[in-house]
Amino acid sequence: MSKPPGEDRTLRALGLAGVPREEPLLYPGAWPRESGLLDGDRLLPLDRAVYEEDGRVPVLAIGSNASPGQLRHKMAEFGIDSPIPMVRSRVTGLDIGVSAHVSRMGYVSASPVAALGVERELFVLWLDAEQLAVIDASEGVPMAGGNFDRVWLPAPDVRVEPGDGSVLRGAYAYVNRHGVLHDGTGAPRRHPGAQRPLITELLRGSARLRALFGATPEEFCARARADRRLCDRGTRLFAEEQRVTASGLERYVGSGPQDPFAGSRTPSAGPTAPMP
Repeated sequence: MSKPPGEDRTLRALGLAGVPREEPLLYPGAWPRESGLLDGDRLLPLDRAVYEEDGRVPVLAIGSNASPGQLRHKMAEFGIDSPIPMVRSRVTGLDIGVSAHVSRMGYVSASPVAALGVERELFVLWLDAEQLAVIDASEGVPMAGGNFDRVWLPAPDVRVEPGDGSVLRGAYAYVNRHGVLHDGTGAPRRHPGAQRPLITELLRGSARLRALFGATPEEFCARARADRRLCDRGTRLFAEEQRVTASGLERYVGSGPQDPFAGSRTPSAGPTAPMP
């Protein structure tokens, strides 16, 4: 697919090149305004909304997986540069909560929560076997100490409309193994979509958290990136201070088509992607 004449479709030109894994306060990164095909350093127009016939599977992007810069960065760790369709979709029955763990990347990530009747505009990534294995690794799915499980969310429990008049039969999503943070009433709190206000509020609400991570978002990010054990202590502190609740999606863990590419070749080149 070629670049339209006179139009610069590079991620930098589109304002989508930022990588939260390198600059944590950028999390969740810039999302595209519309659907596109992530092809190397460019986001090109799409010619359709569903890629199941190509042997790809749909994965809901809740946080930085919807950031082309972050997505490209994850794939580059394994030397994978195959294009990824990113389809902006209407999703009903799901909202974006706050993961109840401190990421080794230096941020507090997003996590899906069940939300009856709630509609959100989210991106569906259509991934092949190698691409799915990379995202699984980056979310810690194959690891006993990982932070996320990949689950299948079937319709009509979660309704995904990719914009071509169809409704997907379901989609994968990554559910946090630690649960999510609540809003003070016991209900999952909504991720504000920016790190600075979220971390500021979390630090303000806990002297113990400030003792571990400092008084500012900048200190928090710097300390978290430098110390895995410190991140683990912060994660435990969320639970100890009773800030954690269930996402409402735990019942899907272990059900549905968990291994859509069983027997396929997975990435072997490059380092193991660090967990978020």
